Amino acid sequence: MSVSTVGNGRVELSGRTALLAVGDLLAIGVFVAVGEFTHGINPFLNPGRFAGTLTPFLVGWALVAAIGGLYTSDGIGTFRAAVAKTFVGWILAVGIAQALRATELFPGNAALTFALVSVLVGGTLLVCWRSVAATLLHR
Repeated sequence: MSVSTVGNGRVELSGRTALLAVGDLLAIGVFVAVGEFTHGINPFLNPGRFAGTLTPFLVGWALVAAIGGLYTSDGIGTFRAAVAKTFVGWILAVGIAQALRATELFPGNAALTFALVSVLVGGTLLVCWRSVAATLLHR
């Protein structure tokens, strides 16, 4: 089967990678929503705040995933690759998100404790999702 690619082959345009992207979006969205709830903010009643908190993480993840080839067959080719590449990618994405949160464009700020929680909680959700995806979608 032929697969279209963009970005020098770093992103495959296929149903498989679309499914990965949707799962990634859901995992990151759940991470942010749970965080908002734990801080007394209802993301359903405050969608602007939720979007403002979510956006830096999505931007960071999109950049790292595209550059790192996380939306290719190799990105989740094996269970081990899925876990390793996802966790390293998420650490880098959190770094980008924290840099964005340090600006006045987004709510919150860059805090070491939040970065650590983001890496652990968000990383766990993404690694779990991509591990399942690697197992189910492996060729």
